[in-house]
Amino acid sequence: MAQQSLAQLLEEARRAIQVTEDELKEARRRRELLAAAARSAFPGSYIYFNGSVAHGDANTPLTDVDLGAVLAPADADGFGPGEQSARPLMERMRDAIRESLSDEFRRLSVEVEGRRRAVLVRFGDPVTAGQEDFTADVMTALRHPSGRGLWIPNTQIKAQWDRADPITHTAMVLQAIKDTDKVFARAVRLIKHWNCKHSKPMCSWNIKALCLLCFKEPMPLIKALQMFFTFAEEEIEKGPTPDPAGVAGPIPLGLPIKDVRNRLQTARKYIDLAIDHETAGRPFSAQHALHQVLPDLVPDVDATHEEAARLVTTVRAGKSAATGLGLATGFVTPARAWAPEQ
Repeated sequence: MAQQSLAQLLEEARRAIQVTEDELKEARRRRELLAAAARSAFPGSYIYFNGSVAHGDANTPLTDVDLGAVLAPADADGFGPGEQSARPLMERMRDAIRESLSDEFRRLSVEVEGRRRAVLVRFGDPVTAGQEDFTADVMTALRHPSGRGLWIPNTQIKAQWDRADPITHTAMVLQAIKDTDKVFARAVRLIKHWNCKHSKPMCSWNIKALCLLCFKEPMPLIKALQMFFTFAEEEIEKGPTPDPAGVAGPIPLGLPIKDVRNRLQTARKYIDLAIDHETAGRPFSAQHALHQVLPDLVPDVDATHEEAARLVTTVRAGKSAATGLGLATGFVTPARAWAPEQ
């Protein structure tokens, strides 16, 4: 069998983690059940969907969905910063969900206590076989007086509410998927997988916010990964990622900035190296480098014979044998795509 190209390896990788049609179908069915319950609790509300299922970049196993109800003026009256907290609204939503879904989902639980932003629904029944459960976050939101974005609950701050624009976020992501001929969603899937396997330096929304800034047109997946890790490293050095909708505050990181940059930089170096090896006709070395970034998705291979041939060629050309040694040789084969802490 011929050695696979980087494009082929990444195509197989993204297909391996892409959510299945069966998972999506059931998740969307449950989401619609929740939407109907929300409408029964708050007649006249506008229901919006957000999160990975709505954005079209969900991975398997699928474990949750997100949705919200933007309340009609009559239900929103008396709530917001300086007025009531969202607690009574969340309890009303909880009761409606229990009433609507308990017959079908016998192990259903709906939680309000201790929730920062949304009612937490635990179905007690996974969508993906082998998973412990499937959950949903259901938000009760208010229209912002400016007409831009929403007031959403935040029980951890004094005002009890802060601003966000999940509706615009979803529209921006869907437009990016269209503009890039699906490369946006496919790259996001791979980057989210990398993120989960490397201590979650960033939340999923931070990844997508950065991708919105750098993916504008179709491109090969390997180029998209190279662009993301290069761009993200530069942007994170400047500070927290701003809200793409220009409404909410900056997006917090999952780790100290030094650690985030360290992981991004190392992943970028391996992607650069993989591209260099493939360009030079060293497919095994290219795959070995890509494996360092996506170890669970791209199988490792023995590139010793290619590295030996490269060293011979380098020495015959009058250069140092260490030239271009990079990260592909047997001397440096870390299990994860980040450098050790300094």
